[in-house]
Amino acid sequence: MDERDFKLLTTLNKTRNITQAADILYISQSSLSKRIRVIERELGVSLMLRSRQGIHFTAVGEAVLKHTSEAAKQLALMRKSIDANRNYICGTLNAGVSINYALFCLPDFLVSYRGKYPHVNTCITTDQSRNLYLQLQNGIIDVAILRGEYNDWKGEKILLSREKICAICNQQNENTSLTEIPYIGRKTDADFERELAQWMHENNIRPEEHGIYVDNIITCVEMVRRGLGWAIVPEICLKNFSGCVHQLFFANGEPLIRSTYIMYSSQILALPQVKAFIDLIKNSQEGFPYV
Repeated sequence: MDERDFKLLTTLNKTRNITQAADILYISQSSLSKRIRVIERELGVSLMLRSRQGIHFTAVGEAVLKHTSEAAKQLALMRKSIDANRNYICGTLNAGVSINYALFCLPDFLVSYRGKYPHVNTCITTDQSRNLYLQLQNGIIDVAILRGEYNDWKGEKILLSREKICAICNQQNENTSLTEIPYIGRKTDADFERELAQWMHENNIRPEEHGIYVDNIITCVEMVRRGLGWAIVPEICLKNFSGCVHQLFFANGEPLIRSTYIMYSSQILALPQVKAFIDLIKNSQEGFPYV
């Protein structure tokens, strides 16, 4: 067995489906099935059972999965140690980036990073901030750019920005009450949803009565641009928006804001490729206004 086999078994464990695993691994189903048989002959055991519902690992197969997972981790640690001693920055950057930051800011930073450190393998995961935070806590990613507050984090946390939260509509709806036009909502994290709910409650707005809901912020802004309704969005997505923008405040006068942090453990700075990424983000504040 080798690292490719470790990845093959891990993928099968995640998908529990030969077809899906073959697609992820970019090999044919027949090649995947053949390799499974080779591994089973090599070990002298049956690793999995196949059925119409998918595959099921045997007890021995589960034990093999555990050992191959540990072996893969040890090999990764070995490579990190070797890369740290090279005379140029290389290795793998495992970073998690919130969806909105990835949409509007990450590409420019990544172009700069790749230009300066072409030998680094960049592995970027984009997701909701709360999901990435859990990955950071579990050591799945080395560094994360997250939106929102994470007061229980024990590692390093550097504030990158504090953005205004705004209500937007197109110019045709500028003088129309928000209660008279549809609210265009979007999928976001639970903390931000609570803040939006508080603001709407204070302003006696019930968006569920005639709202539109989409799955991302770009679609949300584009619908507002076309006069389909109004929305509440962070300032990060309004660079090219030409409609009406109004900053929001709670009833006590406090502004609605959205904080963005870069977070990591102090130990991870021993990896040059990660430290270089963190330094680049910290020194590149353009596009992140403070309120």
